[in-house]
Amino acid sequence: MNSVTSEATTYSRDASSMLVSTIISPEGSLEVLSQDEVNRLRDTSSNGLHDILRRCALAVLNCGSQTDDSVAVLNAHKNFEIEVLQQDRGIRLKLDNAPGDAFVDGKMIRGIREHLSSVLRDIVYVANEIQNTPRFDLTTTEGTTNAVFHILRNAGALKSSREPSLVTCWGGHSINREEYEYTKDVGYHLGLRDLDICTGCGPGAMKGPMKGANVAHAKQRRTEGRYLGISEPGIIAAESPNPIVNELIIMPDIEKRLEAFVRTAHGIIVFPGGVGTAEEILYLLGILLHPENSELPFPVIFTGPASSAEYFKQIDEFIAYTLGEEARSRYTIIIDNPVEVARTMRGGIDEVAEFRRQHQDAFYYNWRLHIAPHFQQPFAPTHANMSGLALHRNQPVHELAANLRRAFSGIVAGNVKKEGIEEIERDGPFRLTAEAELMERLDALLTSFVAQGRMKLPGSDYVPCYTLCK
Repeated sequence: MNSVTSEATTYSRDASSMLVSTIISPEGSLEVLSQDEVNRLRDTSSNGLHDILRRCALAVLNCGSQTDDSVAVLNAHKNFEIEVLQQDRGIRLKLDNAPGDAFVDGKMIRGIREHLSSVLRDIVYVANEIQNTPRFDLTTTEGTTNAVFHILRNAGALKSSREPSLVTCWGGHSINREEYEYTKDVGYHLGLRDLDICTGCGPGAMKGPMKGANVAHAKQRRTEGRYLGISEPGIIAAESPNPIVNELIIMPDIEKRLEAFVRTAHGIIVFPGGVGTAEEILYLLGILLHPENSELPFPVIFTGPASSAEYFKQIDEFIAYTLGEEARSRYTIIIDNPVEVARTMRGGIDEVAEFRRQHQDAFYYNWRLHIAPHFQQPFAPTHANMSGLALHRNQPVHELAANLRRAFSGIVAGNVKKEGIEEIERDGPFRLTAEAELMERLDALLTSFVAQGRMKLPGSDYVPCYTLCK
């Protein structure tokens, strides 16, 4: 192995990759930490923050990776390290064996540097102000909603002076080229109508709408376009932030990530995806079906190219069977028509704006939206918890939606999250039990996801992390 040193940067090249060791300063958002905060970021014990910092930092630096296996990412970069250095004029970050693609001529790409700073900002804030303080009772609806608000506000994501314009786009990271190009077309037509984009920040359907909107915003000379990416520590390694994201936020868990999506969004578009997208759909519909939300305007559109019509037919039929016709009334399906999608969403957001004006509600955070506790409390995808899920129709529809959401969340964890993958390797596939007909429909839906290659990125063989038991 050959090494070349230039100032504080060292390049190490082996047969397969280039690694970089360097010291950088955070980009703007966080420059001063207390000694206690620095010590916790260095702490490698279970109570420390070093592991989560290292995982999230590696995900950001590994932008463009062709794998969605978080364990494989960590194993491929076993020698990567990050250390927070406390200096008189602020903090610096010491990186050892970082992926070389994050650098150009020895300097870290500015967007990646911004993302790395966002990771540091959110990890420190959540640990100090949310998780280790009696200020927020995270076992209550009010406490959780306030915590989500404060994380977003600290990140600068709540723009009080802006008219409603934020469209959250959900969809799979593993989609084909035709579907990806379609998401770009939709994003382009949204951007022409002065709408901003929020996604899960990764590749595929999370990147396409941002890319399309970015071009449209340039045409419209919209210099302050927003490309908001919301992730969480468990998923970010599998879905590294794409380079278009100009606001990155790391929520502490999937439930708070989902709440951040729906409380900041003025409308939601769903593109083709896999179990992660199904989880998001069930979360959203479960919330909208609660009686307290029946009068709230909230535009939701399912859309894709003509080739995805069968995909949405399967999703629509599964929703109708499990959640009923009322759930169907909360979304519109538009196939192969990006212009109509954008026009419909623009009209829906205008209705949202008028409703909030009439009720003197904030544009930047949907306080009025009621989210029941079973959608907020973190779900640990263990074998016991997965097998104990109540998957039957003899319960209120919003509760069935919550349990189906947990089932899909567990499958996502088993597919791509470090803890879930290790759980499967140790104890075998998760076991899900449901009433007979529901099980048949769930089996058909999941089997179609596998057949269409929606469980993992192309080029990787998928081994199911679940079994369905009648």
